[in-house]
Amino acid sequence: MSFKPAKSRSLVLKKGKVTDQFRFALGGTRIPSVTEKPVKTLGKIFDSSLKDSAAIKQTKCDLATWLTTIDKSGLPGKFKAWIYQHRVLPRILWPLLVYEVPITTVEALEKSISQFLRRWLGLPRSLSSLALYGHSTKLQLPFSGLTEEFKVTRTREAMMYRDSKDVRVATAGILVKTGRKWQAQEAITRAETRLRHKMLVGSVARGRAGLGSFPKPRYDQARGKEKRQLVQDEIRAEEEENRYSRMVGMSKQGAWTRWEHAEPRKITWTELWRAEPLRIKFLIQSVYDVLPSRANLLTWGLADTPECKLCQRRGTLEHILSCCPKALGEGRYRWRHDQVLRSLADAICTAIQHSKTQAAPKQSMSFIRPGQKARKHQPSSTGGILTSARDWQLQVDLGRQLKFPIIITTTLLRPDMVLTSESTKQVVLIELTVPWEDRIDEANERKRAKYAELIAECRSNGWKARCEPVEVGCRGFAGQSLARTLKLLGANGLHTKRATKNTLEAAERASRWLWIHRGDPWNNAPLGHKPGTDHPRLGRPGEGV
Repeated sequence: MSFKPAKSRSLVLKKGKVTDQFRFALGGTRIPSVTEKPVKTLGKIFDSSLKDSAAIKQTKCDLATWLTTIDKSGLPGKFKAWIYQHRVLPRILWPLLVYEVPITTVEALEKSISQFLRRWLGLPRSLSSLALYGHSTKLQLPFSGLTEEFKVTRTREAMMYRDSKDVRVATAGILVKTGRKWQAQEAITRAETRLRHKMLVGSVARGRAGLGSFPKPRYDQARGKEKRQLVQDEIRAEEEENRYSRMVGMSKQGAWTRWEHAEPRKITWTELWRAEPLRIKFLIQSVYDVLPSRANLLTWGLADTPECKLCQRRGTLEHILSCCPKALGEGRYRWRHDQVLRSLADAICTAIQHSKTQAAPKQSMSFIRPGQKARKHQPSSTGGILTSARDWQLQVDLGRQLKFPIIITTTLLRPDMVLTSESTKQVVLIELTVPWEDRIDEANERKRAKYAELIAECRSNGWKARCEPVEVGCRGFAGQSLARTLKLLGANGLHTKRATKNTLEAAERASRWLWIHRGDPWNNAPLGHKPGTDHPRLGRPGEGV
């Protein structure tokens, strides 16, 4: 092993200050000082200041340069967002790991990143950054927050020092410094305390699932990488709880926290690639109520009056998409309802055809113990209602007025869909509603009460009848009843996923069309999009507008 003076560095401290008064040499070769040639190892630069201030400043400049270069590249906004997520974010995390960066600096960097993401996606500056990085929101975007990733990274570093197999490293007392606002060691302690508490509580029920349906590894039995992963997941959960609590305090952008019966929707990169930019823009803005409605324009100081152009009432987003009496009278909401109904009817028709090709369900065999009596028991089938018969007929209230089958009963009510099987004397009523997401549960109860008397009359006539209300939010969020109804009919797996996706997109596209033409006469709607016309599927109304 040979000593190379040219690759070495010298540093002289006199009374606590760096000085270049003394020089060192070996074999006639002078050893350069750190002041002359800073040394770089593992991406970290060591200079004569013995501080990270210059490196942190350079990291800020590098991030600003990268974001500006991407912004001026001329690529579509979603491509720019992809470059940030998969190129810029991993690259910026390394200097934030090797230097002692306070959390306030990281939050300032994330604020700058959020500004560029809003610009690339065409979103207003008033949109909270919580909407971009939230993982428990109703609309989940495929972006990661810099602050959250920084906390997870520094937590992992601190645990690797503490739990190292090398005794000297584990007992060295290495501290991961991240400023006074947030400290990695304290975060680890809180996360471990929460994990131990969850271990004492044990498994809890989620929704209608039974105990043990969602098993999780026990913290006291985890070792090594698995243990560190549990702590990191808890750090993410704590960060998400902070985001959620801040969103609850927002009256408009936090309104989604009250959507108790709406299923969350996750936007994947695949969907982001295929979707039109204006469609994603409308979806995000409508969920967080930052569209330029008349009421919002008045709040922002860009309009003199909040009146709706159709009925002269307060023109909020809820009013435009769900509550305008003139839009209701003109049939705008009915037209949107028919678009969603057509998509749902297509999915049920596919399920009926699929059920006819399936083999008849096997009957279960029950064994009887000595001394016990046999119980009359109907064989159970896991294939859904549609597999119980081969003569299902579907009637849909589209194109022409639906008439309830006279062989069952006589009524003036018109459900949206009626499924009948004469061989097994079964009838299923499906009633679709496209409400404002806050009123999904109210719509379900109202529809059940509306058809309760008809269901009782059908049963009294010897038919097995049931009513299944289905709710699809006007902004493209499914109520819990949609998945429940599809499962009840026997649609599973890929078919359910495809049917849900098509139905939600139909509601979203129709609402965007209503938003674009919110002030236009409805009689001037393009051919094929007028209410009551029997056109096939809603194509791309308003794409590119």
